[in-house]
Amino acid sequence: MSEMPETENIKAAPNRLLSLDAFRGITIAGMILVNNPGTWTAIYDPLEHAAWHGWTPTDLVFPFFLFIVGVSITLSFARRMETDKNQRKLLSGVVRRTLIIFGLGLLLQGFPYYDLSVIRIPGVLQRIAICYFFASIIFLKTNWRTQSLIVVLILLGYWMLMTLVPVPGYAAGDLTREGNLAAYLDRALLGGHIYTKTYDPEGLLSTLPAIATTLCGILCGHFLRSNRTALEKVSGLFVVGAAAVISGWAWHGFFPVNKALWTSSYVVLTAGLALQLLAICYWLIDIKGYKRWAFPFVVFGVNAITVFVLSGLIARIMTLIKFADATGKQITLKTYLYESVFTPLASPLNASLGFALCYVLVWFALMWILYRKQIFIKV
Repeated sequence: MSEMPETENIKAAPNRLLSLDAFRGITIAGMILVNNPGTWTAIYDPLEHAAWHGWTPTDLVFPFFLFIVGVSITLSFARRMETDKNQRKLLSGVVRRTLIIFGLGLLLQGFPYYDLSVIRIPGVLQRIAICYFFASIIFLKTNWRTQSLIVVLILLGYWMLMTLVPVPGYAAGDLTREGNLAAYLDRALLGGHIYTKTYDPEGLLSTLPAIATTLCGILCGHFLRSNRTALEKVSGLFVVGAAAVISGWAWHGFFPVNKALWTSSYVVLTAGLALQLLAICYWLIDIKGYKRWAFPFVVFGVNAITVFVLSGLIARIMTLIKFADATGKQITLKTYLYESVFTPLASPLNASLGFALCYVLVWFALMWILYRKQIFIKV
């Protein structure tokens, strides 16, 4: 656990970027919202992933979180390196945290049966762990120029691999679910331990550009630690973010934006949007001092991994608890709550959204209790 300042005024600790906590909280709240509709058969389009190529607001959530991980690596490690030059100690902490986050991912994936013959090995937390590990090593061993070069090489290299290397039975450049190189490698190396029989959205090869997303956050962190004025920083974030959005969408014509494949164009586009949203938070909170609106998001942001894991476990438990309804039909606890509380009040779309919003509010209340008690769980 870590110490934080008094909660009522949501003041940041010395050298802590409150806008980054708020941005992280927005992302986590978004994750909980899109992962927990009342029913998967009635969801507003913006709250669903794009069918394949293209993007929706839901497709921004995961890359935003990885981008924030990168910013946090720079701000946290740079401060520690100023007071403690022992890199071995930092590296041991990186390994420990990587293993814990990866383990939590497997805990969620297999709960409650843990059938090792079919358990899915990739996953959201597993990808976060891997990206955190490699991005941390790169940060500790290189400077920002080398880090920039690595991002460029990853994005260009991944583009070339996905468009020039053919998969057995398919032509080079096939980006369908079955025919792309990333899906082929997942099927060949992970067998039945993937999301579907065809591909895994958090698979092996597509984790490489996800590391680039995290490195983009690291580069943003370098910029935020520079001696520029606050206005120069927010202006820079907006300008570079806009350029990245334009570049990413232009690249879409040659290498389509695709979250499941984590394409290079997707990395550039989402990094640009992340820069702009962070700039808005930075301008409102750290420059203008408008902090009250950010309070709920800060509450989520300072216990991000905790609320993500617990909300996922409880959601799973609600689908495992079953009992007979008035007609004798077996239903889950989640279905019972949704059908008895929400469906009588609204249309299916709004009822499903209402359930998701209430789930977010429940977890805000629980995280607020931790926040009030100054309990901040870090892995």
